[in-house]
Amino acid sequence: MAEIALPVLFALFVWWFSTGAIAWLDGLPRATFGWSLLGITVVGIAALYGIAATAGDTSVAGAYCAFTCALLVWGWHEASFLFGIVTGPRRGPLPAGVRGFKRFGMAVEVIAWHELAIAATAVIIAALTWGGENQIALWTFLLLWAMRVSAKLNVFLGVRNLSEEFLPEHLRYLVTYLRRRPINLLFPVSVTGCTITAALFVAAALDPATPPGLVAGHMLLGAMTALALLEHWLMVLPISPSALWGWALGGRTAPPATTKPDAPRPGPDASVREAA
Repeated sequence: MAEIALPVLFALFVWWFSTGAIAWLDGLPRATFGWSLLGITVVGIAALYGIAATAGDTSVAGAYCAFTCALLVWGWHEASFLFGIVTGPRRGPLPAGVRGFKRFGMAVEVIAWHELAIAATAVIIAALTWGGENQIALWTFLLLWAMRVSAKLNVFLGVRNLSEEFLPEHLRYLVTYLRRRPINLLFPVSVTGCTITAALFVAAALDPATPPGLVAGHMLLGAMTALALLEHWLMVLPISPSALWGWALGGRTAPPATTKPDAPRPGPDASVREAA
């Protein structure tokens, strides 16, 4: 039982703490961002070394190390985005009256460099683990990326809760690219995909033929997918997730609603809360 419960608890703690830590750092004065990013960069480089070092380690410890290192690398990307350092070529609000595919294109422009950096990092991790038996780091990074893209598309198309309080002031122009709606057509596809993926990871972990290292790895991935599923449901349920990270938000609150439910209105990149 411990080999099942411990990975779940570990993933839950890392998800909660790392999300809060990045939100807390982003709430500090902008003069601190350079030093914060420098420290996170050092940690990220060490994490890449850890990913390479554990590529051939199929033990339980190797699974935990690879998983944690992938999360640390992911944290660098989220921090660099929230600090406003690696975003995109467009750094302003959506012009009034822009809709349809043009709106989508402009929304992509505000995050383009960030997404390209993530893609480049995925290639680096794939190269570092190429031929290795321990692929947990690569799976973790790709899973986080997929869940992030899903979250971004959902808040772009429209959901009930946009969690505006997680978006820092210097990125407030992003709010104009999103919509508030009860739900969108992509949402059922997203939650179904998350549910099936989580179930597959858990099923693989519970297979008696699965070696201990992969049991831990699959449960870590399954737990992280389940947390991504929770994040998606919090987008449409009448529940605010901010209470979970009140210690990190420093009193930040969402701006009051001033637009109709179907209109473009303030809202953050929902994947801010999926950084862990």
